[in-house]
Amino acid sequence: MKIGIVGLPNVGKSTLFKALTNIQVDINNYPFCTIEPNVGIVEVPDQRVDALAKLSNSKQKLFATVEFVDIAGLVKGAAEGQGLGNKFLHNIREVDAIAHVVRIFENKNIAHIHNAINPKEDIEVVNTELILADIETVEKRLTKLDKETRANDKEKMKQREITLKLKEILARNDLDEVRKFVKSIGKDFDYIYSLHLLSFKPIFYVFNTNNPEKIEEELKKYEMETYIRTHGQTYVPLDIKIEEELLELSAKDKAELKLRSELSELIKKSYDMLSLMTFLTTGEKESRAWTIPKGSTAPRAGRAIHGDFEEKFIRAEVINYEDLIKIKPEQKTCPNLMKQARELGLMRTEGKNYIVQDGDVIEFLI
Repeated sequence: MKIGIVGLPNVGKSTLFKALTNIQVDINNYPFCTIEPNVGIVEVPDQRVDALAKLSNSKQKLFATVEFVDIAGLVKGAAEGQGLGNKFLHNIREVDAIAHVVRIFENKNIAHIHNAINPKEDIEVVNTELILADIETVEKRLTKLDKETRANDKEKMKQREITLKLKEILARNDLDEVRKFVKSIGKDFDYIYSLHLLSFKPIFYVFNTNNPEKIEEELKKYEMETYIRTHGQTYVPLDIKIEEELLELSAKDKAELKLRSELSELIKKSYDMLSLMTFLTTGEKESRAWTIPKGSTAPRAGRAIHGDFEEKFIRAEVINYEDLIKIKPEQKTCPNLMKQARELGLMRTEGKNYIVQDGDVIEFLI
């Protein structure tokens, strides 16, 4: 899973990236201090892995991960190549979802590219540039289809019809309409997906504010509450500068000051946006979280470990994490946690059609 961190220059993108990944990056106060995208892998916090590792006496713990990409700041006119527009748009095509950092904080020492705090306008600038880039993509595809449909290829003619309709909707400059159309396309979705539309990528907002606990008041101040509600957008309020400063504190210092990071909420939102979930495995060698799409069958889940687990699948032995950790110390009959659960009759056998649930602890048999 790859999440692109985007936004206008000087809104806190690179500082957020640094706080997430603990990777030193250029966070100077001038536009385009990020040119080449910074990339970092972040573990998804999961106390279930910690608990299973302790119960199984595992030698190592392996968490699910998210890849974050800090992408150059975007400006109005990016689709025509303004600023680092073409580079920005190319980099964003390669991510699965977008974390759009929007500045709400006031700070006279940090320049705003438009010289005023206006989160709604900032969001619309980015959205418009994504749509303009998609219009260019669609126009290029139409040029190609015009040549291919001369041979009366029915499939190409159908694709041309869909692409023309898509161009018409993109011209309305409304992300919601674009997404509704793409979702309504049914069996032709794969064709639309092949266009790699920027405006169809899942987006959630990271509101960079000095007062995360008062985000509702902040949104109301900037007339954003109706916008967010109308568009059904997901958001996370963060004081990104504080998150960066927390990197310098020990766990003891954080506890004494009663400070805690809120970055885990951002990572979890990323998971939810992409309809992903986690199943678990545990043993003396390792306890591990595996990422799969929601609704995956047991064989599909097995593919996350190895292709053979899907192709040669026979059955899976499953117990949910919540049931597994209820095993009482006095019930222990063997050092192997999963074997112990099996002896206590807590495991169940599932076949190829079983839909894996978040938090299932699984052993695959092939």
